[in-house]
Amino acid sequence: MDQARSTISKIFNGEPHSYTRFNLTQNMEGDNSQVEMKLSSDMDEEVGGNGVGDHLNHNSNRKPYVAQKLGRTPKNLCFMAAATLLIFIIGYLIGFLVHRKKEVAPTCATSVSAFQEPPVHETGAAPLMDWDDVKKLFADKISPSKFESVLSEFTSADHRAGSPGDKALANKVITKFKTYGMDTWNDEHFVKVQDPPASGYNKFVFKGTEQRPTGFLSYSATGKVNGTVLYAYYGQESDFILLRDKNINLTGRVLLVRAGKISFAEKVANAAKMNAAAVLIYPEPTDYPIGDTTELFGHVHMGSGDPYTPGFPSLNHTQFPPVKSSGLPKILAQTITAAMGTSILRQLGGQNVPQTWGGINRLGDESDLITLEVNNVLVEKEIHNVFGVIKGFVDADRYVVIGAQRDAWGPGFASSTVGTSVLVELARSISDMVKNDGFKPRRSIVFASWSAGEYGSVGATEWLEGYLTSLNMKAFSYINLDGVVGGRNGFKVAASPLMHSLIEGALKKVSTLNKAVSLFTQFGRNSRESNVYEDLKMDNAAYPFLAFSGIPSVSFRFTSGSSEYPFFGTMLDTPDRLKSLTSGDVTRLAEIASQFAGHIALRLVHNHLLGMNLTRYNDMIRTHVYWINKRLKDVRRMQPQLLPKDLTMQWFFSASGAYDRAAHQLAEDVMNSNLDDIEMCRIINDRIMAVERNFLSPYVSPRESPFRHILLGSGPHTLKALSSHLDALKAGNPGADADLFRNQFALATWTVQSCANSLAGDIWSLALMET
Repeated sequence: MDQARSTISKIFNGEPHSYTRFNLTQNMEGDNSQVEMKLSSDMDEEVGGNGVGDHLNHNSNRKPYVAQKLGRTPKNLCFMAAATLLIFIIGYLIGFLVHRKKEVAPTCATSVSAFQEPPVHETGAAPLMDWDDVKKLFADKISPSKFESVLSEFTSADHRAGSPGDKALANKVITKFKTYGMDTWNDEHFVKVQDPPASGYNKFVFKGTEQRPTGFLSYSATGKVNGTVLYAYYGQESDFILLRDKNINLTGRVLLVRAGKISFAEKVANAAKMNAAAVLIYPEPTDYPIGDTTELFGHVHMGSGDPYTPGFPSLNHTQFPPVKSSGLPKILAQTITAAMGTSILRQLGGQNVPQTWGGINRLGDESDLITLEVNNVLVEKEIHNVFGVIKGFVDADRYVVIGAQRDAWGPGFASSTVGTSVLVELARSISDMVKNDGFKPRRSIVFASWSAGEYGSVGATEWLEGYLTSLNMKAFSYINLDGVVGGRNGFKVAASPLMHSLIEGALKKVSTLNKAVSLFTQFGRNSRESNVYEDLKMDNAAYPFLAFSGIPSVSFRFTSGSSEYPFFGTMLDTPDRLKSLTSGDVTRLAEIASQFAGHIALRLVHNHLLGMNLTRYNDMIRTHVYWINKRLKDVRRMQPQLLPKDLTMQWFFSASGAYDRAAHQLAEDVMNSNLDDIEMCRIINDRIMAVERNFLSPYVSPRESPFRHILLGSGPHTLKALSSHLDALKAGNPGADADLFRNQFALATWTVQSCANSLAGDIWSLALMET
């Protein structure tokens, strides 16, 4: 009321203003709307001889008409009274609203004072919780004691993909997610997989003795072959080169190879390149102390996902034409036991094995006849991936995906149960932080439980294929939890180079079994590159995320030191064996694995900017440039007729330099960015997310070469393949094609240049960089 009286007094005292303003702030919406009210009379007035005071008029010599009328008639007096009452009511309303909103009092336009700022609204641009508080809060949520019950709940003797046991586990996972208050959904696919014959068996006959192994390799060619046995060590390319140097003909041979070093699929693919007829794979006892009669299970698809729907999802309602993945083998493949393999090896004749292979075995000769019969059957299975999401508070449509395989050939305790338990515990812990402790992640976290992982990451790949265009724009990282505990004496990480800084930060902050020692100190202090980092292999579930979808990915695991966990892919992967191998520390190791994965995930969703190391790929590109240039010079010197003189490294050098400059410029933009500018942070994050995606070659078919990443993928389009192609040209290999090399070289060069262009940002930024 006092404010209203003051306003009316000023009006009657003749202060020369025509407007007063008051602020109506809509607190909920966060935007300000200003309402203006005109308080001037219809015409200029002057109060002269009546003693009220002089009005400073625009024309002081003109006699006011209103003053004449007001002093002469009762009618005018009534009008004046009504006007006064109206002004009083308006002033009262102003005062009421101002008092109610607790805003500043109306002021005259000529005596302007700054408006009071509206209340500060949380935008999410500034951290809602200090990072140290986030780390401590998360660490308090995870404990070994909580893993006891979770591991027990998800332990299952039979949960092969598509089985009732697999579906029961899926229901348990999604029920947990719902209990934590997460939004959940289910992703259904109908996939084709190969299983052992329901009636009948696979078999081989050697030296008159028939054997019927119960293990099998899914996606093998089927049928019957006769041939002679040839021992080929681990079936790596280097092993076949040694055999070729001994002038041994591999065409039509049945190769006996050890398990390990590379995947089953790679062994069979290498054998097929040498025109072999079939492959037998056994666990050498010195590598796999699993007993003489333990069967092996796996797959030989040189790819991931359903090989009968390459590049697109396996959905029940689609009508895709029949097509097969180029990664399906055309030769037979079968696993056999250690006893079967060593028995064959002891009976082989022929040359001695190369000294580098060790032992006193022989390679085999034309008298070592064998017959192999594979009768696997192709079946369609309904599988379910299940998901839960914790939504971000700023960029909810940007997310990190954390996933774990749920199925297994047998008990699968280390291969799937531990990873699924870590997934569920991460979901519980972070959900509780959001619900009860005030943690507000900027970006979202998607938790995924995959099915059909044992057949080659089928569930995960089908999801990627189904949502590829959305995922490679919005998913900025994948964290794989498969097989995270396979020992206690070693720690290995395979990841995109973009994630190395995040990984090293987690290594330094997460403790080992000895709480006083970090993972970095124990495993990576002397040589992080050799002791901790390893290549991301094709049989890792993170591989299709990185090489097929262009999503920066990481996979990690505790190991038994130099050896692998021997019970993967067997029926012996049980809780008791893993506990024995880890000295009873499974729950503590699962806790550490959760801390490591959680540290990376929380860092990615908490910080304003994605903590990717943008310059790590520079060294990798420069290394490839060096070796391609060296080999190109060798070919020119030794086979000058194969390559035209106008083929130079100039454009490749230019593309490499452009990427280096663009990566450093983006790193500088990150350093100079305004973290309070939400839109600018989002733009920079999108540029960071595009780095991995732009290394996918746009010039190859997902059917022929699904892993399109030119640095970490697989196929003739990769920079590694270019070096190998030059080696073949230098050696005069009849299969080497100079024109094919020129084409692949040009496409790879432009892929690197396109990645640099994308890194530069807007097209005008690119133009300025080039000048």
